[in-house]
Amino acid sequence: MQADSTDIIRRAQRGDEAAFETLYRAHVGRVHALCLRLTADPAQAEEFTQDAFVRAWERLASSRGESAFSSWLYRLTVNVVFLSQRASRRRARRVFTSEDPEALERPQDHAGGGGGGGGAQLDLERAVAALPPGAREVFVLHDVEGYRHQEIAELTGIAVGTSKAQLFRARRLLREALSK
Repeated sequence: MQADSTDIIRRAQRGDEAAFETLYRAHVGRVHALCLRLTADPAQAEEFTQDAFVRAWERLASSRGESAFSSWLYRLTVNVVFLSQRASRRRARRVFTSEDPEALERPQDHAGGGGGGGGAQLDLERAVAALPPGAREVFVLHDVEGYRHQEIAELTGIAVGTSKAQLFRARRLLREALSK
């Protein structure tokens, strides 16, 4: 199976669209799930999923194959999401003038609430979606995707200590949200 996968990747690197489609079908579910966890917004997750695969197609030929294709693709996806979010925050700060500077630091409100019966998984998904963006990103990368703090620091441009602090904060906020 590994030989088949390597062959498909090589063909896609040479511009074989059918081979790339095979890679797309094999990985689109996990890439979309990662985008959804990072953004907590289905529409944005869909857009970022497509952006990640467009970027993958553009950069696949330059991939040296030093890591598994899935690792390369997930790292590329995280970068697509983070770069876009940073650009959006910069634009918002340039456009958004307020007498309340703390408004820039507040997490986005997400529709929470809802009746019971959704199960623990839905409660956890809602709680993760309600985390402040920095804490959510670190939580998803560390606890869900398995990245180490050093890798998170490199991906996001934050210090290792900040990554650890954000993870601590995310876990505390999740415990509080889920204990209600």
